[in-house]
Amino acid sequence: MVTFVDEVTLHLRAGKGGNGCVSVKREKFKPLAGPDGGNGGHGGDIVLVADPQVTTLLSYHHGPHRSAGNGGFGMGDHRSGALGETLVLPVPVGTVVKDPDGDVLVDMIEPGMRFVAAPGGIGGLGNATLATPKRKAPGFALLGTPGWEGDVLLELKTVADVALVGFPSAGKSSLIAAMSAARPKIADYPFTTLHPNLGVVQAGDVRYTVADVPGLIEGASEGKGLGLEFLRHVERCTALVHVLDCATLDPGRDPISDLDVILGELGAYPVPEGQVPLLERPQLIALNKVDVPEAKDLADLVRPELEARGFRVFEISTVSHEGLRQLSFALGDIVERHRAEQQAAPAPERIVIRPRGSEKEFTVRVEGGSYGTFYRILGVKPERWVQQTDFQNEEAVGFLADRLDKLGVDQELFRAGAIPGATVVIGEGDGIIFDWDPSINSAAELMTAPRGHDPRMFTDNRRTTSERRERYHERMDAKAEARAELEAERLAQTSWDEAEDDA
Repeated sequence: MVTFVDEVTLHLRAGKGGNGCVSVKREKFKPLAGPDGGNGGHGGDIVLVADPQVTTLLSYHHGPHRSAGNGGFGMGDHRSGALGETLVLPVPVGTVVKDPDGDVLVDMIEPGMRFVAAPGGIGGLGNATLATPKRKAPGFALLGTPGWEGDVLLELKTVADVALVGFPSAGKSSLIAAMSAARPKIADYPFTTLHPNLGVVQAGDVRYTVADVPGLIEGASEGKGLGLEFLRHVERCTALVHVLDCATLDPGRDPISDLDVILGELGAYPVPEGQVPLLERPQLIALNKVDVPEAKDLADLVRPELEARGFRVFEISTVSHEGLRQLSFALGDIVERHRAEQQAAPAPERIVIRPRGSEKEFTVRVEGGSYGTFYRILGVKPERWVQQTDFQNEEAVGFLADRLDKLGVDQELFRAGAIPGATVVIGEGDGIIFDWDPSINSAAELMTAPRGHDPRMFTDNRRTTSERRERYHERMDAKAEARAELEAERLAQTSWDEAEDDA
């Protein structure tokens, strides 16, 4: 049995960005020819697309957990990681996307609309991209950031031009089956319709859609019966048709009392802000089942009172099709006028999104607890930079410290009253905790070479001309001294030999 689902909670996890690569190019006669680590691939997004071919959220009811592909890791020789596969989720036209707090994120009322519900993580940069004239051979790379993970609520609101409302078993399903090619379930017991049915009606040159809403009873706006669950499907309709059963055998019921109950429930239902209240929309009355003689007499009796209230009344029969043509053309005129009014209405104000360069990119919040005061840094950039940092690599930690310093974090900590050794947390929750020491800007002071300088990269020991000249003179002086010493020893030996001969 096919179940209609119009509300579901999705648990989404976007793809994680791939890590960047740390690599040094090695060739023959060039064992260390420079950094060539590639970037990591971005994680895949989760995108919702309004698809006219999808009519229910049933598939997401059975499988609410959805994940996108992760980005690939960067590789040597400047090879970037593969991009994570984007997950596209088709949803019915008219789906409202909300966050867990109930705030509307997007209303997908147009076919083909796309909404990125869960953006993927950013791929980390490789050491080739991080190389600069001052950092010629970075010994680190950035890590990929995790993708968005959380819940979104999908709520389906049927997009139709006309809604059929009325008591259970009033003949709404039979009416939509007689006016269109829709084939809803029809039976002689209440609440046969368990989900809205859509049908397309052609009235002359006008084509419009009709929605058969499950039956309403007294108290539907308060949750009784099935009405409250499906009243949302009436929100988007241009006109309402009150289908009144003139052949009902239930005691205490008649077309006038049924209409009063339905009007009371429609008036008690709150529509979203900016929409026309349900009772202020065009409304027609369809007195159904006039093929029954007693029902025909009752319809003739109540029709003057309904027309006195300002309603346009049609006596119809879904069995003999009496009055259906007049009703369909009357609804076509209402829909056509509404569409013309929408086209003539001024275009909505264009929304211009400007860069937020003037806004602060982070905040410093002073918090306290049983262990003393600490300072929490919140902001998109600092939190993302922390996620990208490999804290097992001193050079990567130093790079993070430089980025935070250029962003102005040290100055803000000073203004907030932080002193050397104060506890600083980056991000919400536990975050990344460290002791702040402004005297050491980075870990570069612990390195014997400048940041990004690898002594192995510089194997050329060739001396300059002045150095060769100086070295040449030193050698010549040393040779002259050695010859002088030898000459002195020779003369001394000769004198000694002559003295022995004289003796």
